[in-house]
Amino acid sequence: MFKRQLQQLHSQKNQAGFTIIESLVAVIVLGILMTAIAPTIVLSTATRVQSRRIELATLAARGYIDGVSSGNIPAPPISKTKTNDVKVPGTSLSCNNKDLKKNKGYCSSPKDDSSYRVYCVDGTADGECTKEESKDFIVQAFGYNEFSTTASSGYKLSVRVYRADAFDTSKDSSPLEKSDEKKKATQSAFTGGLGKRKAPLVEITTEITATGETTFKSYCSRLNNSSNTNSDCD
Repeated sequence: MFKRQLQQLHSQKNQAGFTIIESLVAVIVLGILMTAIAPTIVLSTATRVQSRRIELATLAARGYIDGVSSGNIPAPPISKTKTNDVKVPGTSLSCNNKDLKKNKGYCSSPKDDSSYRVYCVDGTADGECTKEESKDFIVQAFGYNEFSTTASSGYKLSVRVYRADAFDTSKDSSPLEKSDEKKKATQSAFTGGLGKRKAPLVEITTEITATGETTFKSYCSRLNNSSNTNSDCD
């Protein structure tokens, strides 16, 4: 009899578990913890994605500059317009495979004026840059030389790199942005969302020289970026 009672007590002990109230408390505590750490997870993920996007945009800009320097990519228009004064591209975009082959990588549009051209960097390897793809990049390129509009004379090359989906007006009809003397518009790697779609990811300016054809005076004046300093370059 005593042995049977011990067996019953042992059986009841094995059947013990969480009550409904205890389970609810555990769920509530878990929910509070997840709510507390969720913003950190979202911020960390968004920043990692944005940092990678800026890294790829930088590689796209450097690749374009190297292509122009080596002559594998035709030079953009060279004008006497200061680089800061060049307007941002329009929101139309035509960068299909046919256009790119015909124009050696340049898109047929957007092209509101003749002071720049836009180059497609196909991040998805589908043969085109489209407004629906955030992995495709559009390089706006333009050159500056106050003495000559011929690329062989050397020039200051400036590029702005935008996400291809920045041209999608169905999501945002506002114009593209660019840096000026008052503010820097390039996107930050630290973000809690998708980043500023209309702002450039990267803006780079560099010198392109042609061996034997670029004069010291032209090169010096472009570095000074002012015609008032020509006497220092004689």
